[in-house]
Amino acid sequence: MIITNNEKVFGKYKDDYKIVFIDGSYRDVLVKIRDKVHEGHELLTHPLSSSVKPNETPYKSVMISDNKGSLNIDSLYIIENSIMAYDNFNKCRIMCIDERMQEDFKLIDLTVLESALNI
Repeated sequence: MIITNNEKVFGKYKDDYKIVFIDGSYRDVLVKIRDKVHEGHELLTHPLSSSVKPNETPYKSVMISDNKGSLNIDSLYIIENSIMAYDNFNKCRIMCIDERMQEDFKLIDLTVLESALNI
């Protein structure tokens, strides 16, 4: 399952993967992932992957397990710490970015996700 707020990821993979599209912020994606982890899903990719800091991009895509199991403490620890890191980085909010930069950030997020899919 992919949780994303990136329209490029949704458009490209909606027929191949179960996708939860979040019409919201990077933080909204992290909170949805935390909710899914509490339901028993496990993280398959790291919520802070790539060298782009959370305050530098508005887009994020993360893979989690389709199946639910018991609460995975490692996944919970990672997502909780990712939310705290996001909040710390975003004390200095994302500056206004133009449409071209938004498209670039969507492409970066898509490329990071695809690197995980090609493993």
